[in-house]
Amino acid sequence: MHIKKAITNTLLIILPLGGLLSYRIACAQKVKTDASSVENITEKVKNLTKHAGYFNFYYDEKNGKIYLEVDKLGAEFLYYNSLTDGVGSGGPERGQASAAIAKFIKVGPKILLVEPNYSFRAVTENKDEQKAVENAFAQSVIWAFTPLAAEGEHILIDLTPFIIRDSQKIANRVGQNNLPGLNIGEGKSSSATYHFDESRSAIYMENTKNFPKNTEFEAIITFTGGSTAASRWGGGPGIAPDPNSVTVKMHQSFVALPDDGYKPRKFDPRSGFNMFSYMDFAASMKEPILKRFTRRQRLQKKDPNAALSEPVKPIIYYVDRGAPALIKKALIEGGSWWNQAFEAAGYKNAFQIKELPEGADPMDIRYNIVNWINRTGNPRAYSTGMSHIDPRTGEIIKGVVTLGADRHRQDYLIAEGLLQNYEDGKPVSEAMEKFALARIRQLSAHEIGHTLGLYHNFTSSTKDRASVMDYPFPRFSMDKQGNINVADAYAIGIGAWDKRAIMWGYQDFPEGTNEDDALDKIMQETLAQGHIFIPDIGGYVHPIANQWDEGVNAVDELERIIEIRAAVLKKFSEKAIPSGAPMATLEEVLVPMYLLHRYQIEAAVKSIGGLYFTHAIKNDGQTVTKLIEPDEQWNAFNTLLKTIQPSALTLPESLIQQIPPRPSGYPETREIFNRYTGSTFDPIAAAETVAGTTIGFLLDPARAARLIEYQGRDAKQPGFISMVEKLLDATWKKPLPAGYEGELQVMVNNTTLQYLLQLAASKNVSPIVKGQTLFLIDALAAWMEKTVGTASPAYASNLRYGLAEVATFRRNPSQFEVQTPMQMPPGAPIGMPSIDFNNNSICSFN
Repeated sequence: MHIKKAITNTLLIILPLGGLLSYRIACAQKVKTDASSVENITEKVKNLTKHAGYFNFYYDEKNGKIYLEVDKLGAEFLYYNSLTDGVGSGGPERGQASAAIAKFIKVGPKILLVEPNYSFRAVTENKDEQKAVENAFAQSVIWAFTPLAAEGEHILIDLTPFIIRDSQKIANRVGQNNLPGLNIGEGKSSSATYHFDESRSAIYMENTKNFPKNTEFEAIITFTGGSTAASRWGGGPGIAPDPNSVTVKMHQSFVALPDDGYKPRKFDPRSGFNMFSYMDFAASMKEPILKRFTRRQRLQKKDPNAALSEPVKPIIYYVDRGAPALIKKALIEGGSWWNQAFEAAGYKNAFQIKELPEGADPMDIRYNIVNWINRTGNPRAYSTGMSHIDPRTGEIIKGVVTLGADRHRQDYLIAEGLLQNYEDGKPVSEAMEKFALARIRQLSAHEIGHTLGLYHNFTSSTKDRASVMDYPFPRFSMDKQGNINVADAYAIGIGAWDKRAIMWGYQDFPEGTNEDDALDKIMQETLAQGHIFIPDIGGYVHPIANQWDEGVNAVDELERIIEIRAAVLKKFSEKAIPSGAPMATLEEVLVPMYLLHRYQIEAAVKSIGGLYFTHAIKNDGQTVTKLIEPDEQWNAFNTLLKTIQPSALTLPESLIQQIPPRPSGYPETREIFNRYTGSTFDPIAAAETVAGTTIGFLLDPARAARLIEYQGRDAKQPGFISMVEKLLDATWKKPLPAGYEGELQVMVNNTTLQYLLQLAASKNVSPIVKGQTLFLIDALAAWMEKTVGTASPAYASNLRYGLAEVATFRRNPSQFEVQTPMQMPPGAPIGMPSIDFNNNSICSFN
């Protein structure tokens, strides 16, 4: 690409080149200063320590100040802002960051640090069109400075207030709902108010450095205040040794932008890559106004004509030195799998991963980093893969992986429950540790994949674990004696889909190749191999796009897990906890075993009122949409009914007797079941979490609307009324068993009614769904009235409760309050993907 220099201070010049993008921002400003109003820079800094680099700066140790020498007025650079230290309790944490284009400009007596608006452009040589777009959308002035000294075109400013501030805007987030162990109740907040305290903040010179291409600043930032709750809980489970004073370090960087050698690549919704976009107001009416490109890192072959070539510059990732030795080894091993994908794309040694060199700064923009983050109170330990990009082109310039340091413990817990091999006098099997480390390898590859530009692909489990970008459920099997085998819990190596995706995103073509045609050929080969890409947006619809599931067919896999779960629970005992552990801690291991099928329930229910679809492109040969066969839907329904039968919800009496109330030092946490029974273990409430999940999915408002719509289009489809009638036949209209199972059946009946009433009472439900739901409720109430007189006392009491709830609902539907069933303890270490729509970064949780 070529650079066209501007002759004005602010004009944006963007040139088309070969159908791709070429541009550079104006970078020349003449500086006029009044010699009588400012000092000479040499005189001003003569007694200060100079740090030469991208932006020269001077340190005044006596006054704790940083003076910056601005010699690039009008020239754009990358402004990088990150959090060096985390709060450590699920709140703001190490590694979170943002990146933006910035530039210094002189306006009157001030030097302004400005962030241009790159979301809106005019890709044209017509200066009037460019100016019209520039004037239509706001920029951001990040900070204003008063010149202290000048020499020629160099201006000296005091950067200290800019460095010593809450640059990450975390004051309002410190202490909010992150006091582990503090049970504050559903829907309440443990918000603690904190304020930036300048008097306890200072420049941190140890990480304030200068390099030829980047200038780094760091400050110790203190927040004071906090809540009574924070003070009461103190340093152990709280957010700082003194919760009234929380101190972190914040890092800010000025970084030279990449050169113009990066070649943007078109975006394809079938590719598995994230999109970079901007609005081009110069586009003709024949073209989309939103221009879409692929987010990816820069990679080029030394010899594009060779089938296998060394890269001009490899992609290198560095693993946190602070990770424990076994974990660090697993992170490097898992991350290294990506080299297999780059080899498939024709590169040799293009992807490398190693331990961060001693003394290297993980905040340095030059390092792709895998951080190992310690947190309190979060054993599920979510992880993220975040990329910082050049906002001009979409080029990924730094990958930041953040892995929760307790992540392996959740997998170890699952292995403890499956294997139960803590036997007195016998050594503990290494299988549990191998199980957990296998997941760490997969997790390392997964999060690094995000920083290479890839999104989730939740269909890959149906093609023999074809992608590390899926959320994997551990693969385990059971022999005829009931022994569980976890040796193949997680896949080893990169998947077939991952190789195809990297081929599409990173292939370097010989000169003269039509890149669009070559990419389309790769995609057609990928589709011919049976790969499809469906990310998170499959929602509760797509029958094969599922999180945390396993197997080719979700319903068949649910059947299999139901069988294994029953066997595990039947023999569940104190062998699931180590010697010396309180018996009450059996519940922690019981939770993932009792809920072993939780994600497969979610996967199987998508076959009911679901829709098979692809992200098809016109004429690419894919099936665009397809209704699911009625027999498949009824098969899924019948299998899901098994999960709410009393026999599937019971726990052995011998096990219930082995779980006492929590002892001193082991308080209740969110990792155990909620309860109606006070301090004692509540097997009915535990069962309600499963019943509520299955019934809630079945009676989901959107699913109900689809069932009605699909039956209207095809009379063979199940329909909403037919499904609910069969659900009521299996619950309310089924004879009530005696004893423990009878109590479970009453709970299931009540949960079913509550979800039906919720559908009828909701303001956000389709009127057609509401009408059919009211019909079903009236029919059920009439049946209850007819049945209650001849029912047993236990059954009659359940029927009268149901009639009373219906009567209360009928008196004032809009004011009716539905009793929400007990919720499962949180299981997946996962959050919704967070996308910066300004194209500065993308962060995906796992």
